[in-house]
Amino acid sequence: MKKHKKLFALTAGLLTIALAFSACGTPQSASGGSSAAGTSGSDTGDAPVTITYCNFNSSGGNEETLQKMYEDFHEEYPNITVEIETIGFDDYFTQMQTRVAGGTAPDCYELNIENFAAYANKGVLAEISGVDLSRIDETALNAFNVDGKQYGLPGNFSNVVLIYNKDLFDQAGVDYPTADWTQEDVQAAAEAIRALGDDIFGIYQPVTYNEFYKVAAQYGGSLLSEDGTAFTINSEANVKAAQMMVDRVLESNVQPTEVQMGGMGDWDLFMSGRLGMIPTGIWAFGTFAEGCDFAWDIAVEPGADQKATAFFSNACVINADSPNKEAAATWITWLCSSEEAAQLRIEAGWDLPAINDQAALAPYLEQTPPDNRQAVFDSLEYLVLPPTIEDYALMSDIIGQKLAAAAAGSMTVQQALDEAQSECEAQITLQ
Repeated sequence: MKKHKKLFALTAGLLTIALAFSACGTPQSASGGSSAAGTSGSDTGDAPVTITYCNFNSSGGNEETLQKMYEDFHEEYPNITVEIETIGFDDYFTQMQTRVAGGTAPDCYELNIENFAAYANKGVLAEISGVDLSRIDETALNAFNVDGKQYGLPGNFSNVVLIYNKDLFDQAGVDYPTADWTQEDVQAAAEAIRALGDDIFGIYQPVTYNEFYKVAAQYGGSLLSEDGTAFTINSEANVKAAQMMVDRVLESNVQPTEVQMGGMGDWDLFMSGRLGMIPTGIWAFGTFAEGCDFAWDIAVEPGADQKATAFFSNACVINADSPNKEAAATWITWLCSSEEAAQLRIEAGWDLPAINDQAALAPYLEQTPPDNRQAVFDSLEYLVLPPTIEDYALMSDIIGQKLAAAAAGSMTVQQALDEAQSECEAQITLQ
């Protein structure tokens, strides 16, 4: 699976600059001995130990899958009890910041790729060593490796594809999307589908920060300079990208306004059969398989000057102050690399495990719908990451608020990005 390796090679390259830092503390090593995935027993000793693990990614549907993973782990390591806490994403990082600052963080926990650098910079993560990481893709590990030291293990990855309603394409007489499509092809198809009825729309791609940085990359833009020392939010390429997104709402109206949405969510609109296309994450497959009574499939997300699609990965990390680092290392290594955990994750349709075992990944391609699951791996050729800075949340909030104003028509795209540029420069210090 060469494309799978290209995913992580790109990820590692993009993060090398973003994750360089000088820790303000001296992390302790989390040595778990030779707790290789798939081997019996544990070198954490025979004495029972209980550790705490906090996560957000299983919330909303995969709590049971995570519990099954733990049950399999506990059979293999009966001396290690893991108390699992799941918190919804909206509240997770607020709670975790409070716990870390107050010295009550769990023994091990989950971080998304956007927040990893901030936690690593604070010296609150323990180095992970002495565990067998041979089943994890080597370059995937580099995404959470800083100055040659491992501070996180990649537990999963997911990306974005273009999901489309085949029935609406048929009704509009439009050919299905292919890997060669551009944003111009998307617009033409969206207009043809929009013409099918007043309550039918061609596409829904929210005018938000997470979509903007990706579409900006499709037009050759970025939010930071290449060396990461300056904001480039209002660049010509970025303005062009944002204008395209806003025009689909306010000009061609192939994308519904908030009023036209009537409080309905984008996934619900798609499942209602009234939306032709939606670029969204592969985690939608299970929901759409159950909720759609029409034929649908996927394609590589179209680009403009070039293709670009979002990549997401979550790391399992260890609290530098944990008294149970060895047991925590054993648990997260098993969670991120064991064949049992990988199989359960794939069967549940819950992201993809970041492993190097091609045979273990093969069943993913056999699941339908969608029929064209190969597009998930084809998309890995075109990954783009958001800029990873310590004040990531503030930056994304500022840009998101200005984009929302542009999408509502209360300011022009140029004004929105100019204000976002000036506010980020005033409030955020880059390296």
